[in-house]
Amino acid sequence: MEHDEDTVMGDVGSHHPLLPPSTTTTHVHPASEEDSRQTAAAAYLNGRSDPSLAPSILGPSMTVALPPQLGPPLAHESAPVLDDNRDVSPAKGLVKSVESSGSTADASTKPDSIVEENSDWSDEEVQDAMSVGLPIASLPTGLCYDIRMRYHCEVRPRDDAHPEDPRRIYYIYKELCRAGLVDDKESSRPLVPRPLKRIDVRNATEEEICLVHTPDHFLFVESTQGMSDEDLIELEKTRDSIYFNKLTFTASLLSVGGAIETCLAVATRKVKNAIAVIRPPGHHAEHDQAMGFCLFNNVSVAARVCQRQLGESCRKILILDWDVHHGNGIQKAFYDDPNVLYMSLHVYMDGKFYPGGSEGDLDHCGAGAGVGRNVNVPWPTQGMGDGDYIYAFQQVIMPIANEFNPDLVIIASGFDAAAGDELGGCFVTPACYAHMTHMLMNLANGKVAVCLEGGYNFRSISRSALAVTKTLMGEPPDRLISTSPSDLAVQTVKRVVSAQSQFWHCMFPKGPQDERLWTNRLHDVIRAYQSKHLFDNYKLTSLYIYRNAISKSFENQVLASPNYYQPVPLIVFFHDPPDIMGLPNPVTNKLEAHNCWLDYIEWAIGKGYAVIDVNIPKQVTTEPPSAKYEDEDENRPTATEELAGYLWDNYIEPNEAKEVFFVGIGNAFYGVANLLINRETLYKHVNGVVSFVAENPVRAIASHTQVWLSRWYKDNSLVFVSHTHGVWNNVDARRKPSKRYGQLIQSPQTGLSDMLLHHKEEVFRWLEERADVEESEEEVMKNVKSRSPTKEKPV
Repeated sequence: MEHDEDTVMGDVGSHHPLLPPSTTTTHVHPASEEDSRQTAAAAYLNGRSDPSLAPSILGPSMTVALPPQLGPPLAHESAPVLDDNRDVSPAKGLVKSVESSGSTADASTKPDSIVEENSDWSDEEVQDAMSVGLPIASLPTGLCYDIRMRYHCEVRPRDDAHPEDPRRIYYIYKELCRAGLVDDKESSRPLVPRPLKRIDVRNATEEEICLVHTPDHFLFVESTQGMSDEDLIELEKTRDSIYFNKLTFTASLLSVGGAIETCLAVATRKVKNAIAVIRPPGHHAEHDQAMGFCLFNNVSVAARVCQRQLGESCRKILILDWDVHHGNGIQKAFYDDPNVLYMSLHVYMDGKFYPGGSEGDLDHCGAGAGVGRNVNVPWPTQGMGDGDYIYAFQQVIMPIANEFNPDLVIIASGFDAAAGDELGGCFVTPACYAHMTHMLMNLANGKVAVCLEGGYNFRSISRSALAVTKTLMGEPPDRLISTSPSDLAVQTVKRVVSAQSQFWHCMFPKGPQDERLWTNRLHDVIRAYQSKHLFDNYKLTSLYIYRNAISKSFENQVLASPNYYQPVPLIVFFHDPPDIMGLPNPVTNKLEAHNCWLDYIEWAIGKGYAVIDVNIPKQVTTEPPSAKYEDEDENRPTATEELAGYLWDNYIEPNEAKEVFFVGIGNAFYGVANLLINRETLYKHVNGVVSFVAENPVRAIASHTQVWLSRWYKDNSLVFVSHTHGVWNNVDARRKPSKRYGQLIQSPQTGLSDMLLHHKEEVFRWLEERADVEESEEEVMKNVKSRSPTKEKPV
């Protein structure tokens, strides 16, 4: 039998099978009949009797009125019948409030309250709790589009279409129509139950535009509508990546006006959220100049108008820019504004990618009152994909955005990072754009306005815009295929976290707050400790390096055992600074230093060999250290080669060492390689070379003048290369690796430290076999001749 909804929700009928029969009241507290009734209600919660509670002591029967929001019973159903001779249990969650006197005169007319009599809920909270339906979800998603924005085009189009083609917005609009999302005569049928609500476009006013731009800039763009075609073409040559025609000003006013109306409609809840398919784009336009296909900064003007018109209800605004290019115009407009958080994911390429310069780097975090309100995620190269963008969102974008807690989210939505866009060169899929949109919809109570920026492949921008729009309308994003970030993405995001950690509580680990902590580079501190350790245990002391350009950089970097000049085997180690291994503290980021080539030095000293230990620091310049992360110095290879040559000429070749061995670890081997190539007689004194390669390139030893050098290197070397190195992908099974790379040995380990530990016994045996053999004078001369490629002329 079907029950009406009220009964299912807990209202009682006259013959409820789980209600206990009426009981006789034997224990009634004289102080409060109300307490007795509440105890009885608890005892029969959900119509069941709890044996640990007292029997029902509910006194006289009473009538329970239905809450007004539940309404009367349906016409074809009968209302519950109450038996006056049976106790009545209140409906679950609806507690009847009865006066202490026990009077029930108004019980049938007064609605039940969902709040206890002694509750501390406010009337507003009660009203919110009693509200029904989905008021925000039932709102439509907005769409802003006007064909007149296509009037901005080249005066004289060339054979190859300009990337900022008027058809960009047309193809996006057609894609939305084809999906049945727009109530348009060209749309596919049937339409979705709630199509996109059109947002009317209007011209932005001069006053609105001048909230961001200078009056002179507005007048300049306005003046283009009266220029001749020839003047407009000449004007293009004086501007940075921008073209004009007589309708450019008109289209630009509509583009800004469309962005304003879209953001206002979202902020005032006329629509749930919205997408503005507008052009020309705007995020490159600065306060006093047009550039990068942009004339007026649409998003920035819209944000300012919302702040001015809506006041405190739209004070804090998040602008998320996922265009593949850095939005330099938006950044400059709000760089010192504490109420606008600008976040950008873009290809940076060390400032070589458009718009160029250092402004898009991660250390540009805002200024003045807006310090910390600028977040750049600068990708070091093109080719970034879904996993990279999702990782940046999870680690940086969403934590900071949640902490900022905006009143409105505006997406500067360029789709030129999409797969297929040749200008961007990245591989972001429509599903990834949908997922990023979905995450941003959790902010600002769902107030998200998407404004089109770049994107120049018609198919890519259409599919990406469709995915974003469907997500705004409530469709769940498609499943991502690739979710793993690349190593470059992880490195970049971690550096962004470090830069932003001083401004946001959610960013860990925390970087140093005081620049004075960076006075000494860490590798110098570690090397000072190494020097003391090597002296205390093996009596290694510093060799004096007399070179004006590099003497300070290599101070205490070259250590030698006391017997380095004696007639014993000499092993020269060239190595990178030691890795710092361990789990960092999540707040202080402290680590402990760890070394492993000390095992090699200990073994050599124990064998009576001489040792020269050369540490090549990552930074070899004489400039003072900066307070930000620095990559390996570009001067390092040149300085390493210079140091190796100096050591050979002054400390190695003049001494009486019987055999000389080089051990190169990491990129420090660069100096050894160049030394072997550039010193024609060096091979006569060197008995072997050992190299360890993890990620750095495998160095080739070859010479145009000494064609035999590669063969000598192959016969007298051990080159351990990690199994993950790309060199193994290029080795054909039918062909042996080129001898110029030496005797390559595939290591099962990945990092340099692990490789050194894993292969040390193998290296020890190889060095012993070459260093400990007693040779007669004739054998020495024979070996020297065999090392030389020059054939002796017959007598």
